[in-house]
Amino acid sequence: MGNAVYDQGLQLEYLKNRLNMFLEVIDALDPETTDLEDIDRLIRVLDDLQMKYERFKKDWEKSR
Repeated sequence: MGNAVYDQGLQLEYLKNRLNMFLEVIDALDPETTDLEDIDRLIRVLDDLQMKYERFKKDWEKSR
């Protein structure tokens, strides 16, 4: 696991990178071979991304 990121710019960059990776995975999916397990994994990735955003959002609100 990586170190915690406290810089707002780095946090935003992290979220952008994760979202871009997610979009690349979506683009690469083959509808003919994608199964429920694949969709469940994608939902978990989105849930993790949302959790990270909520953590960062709290940091950003504190720094105002």
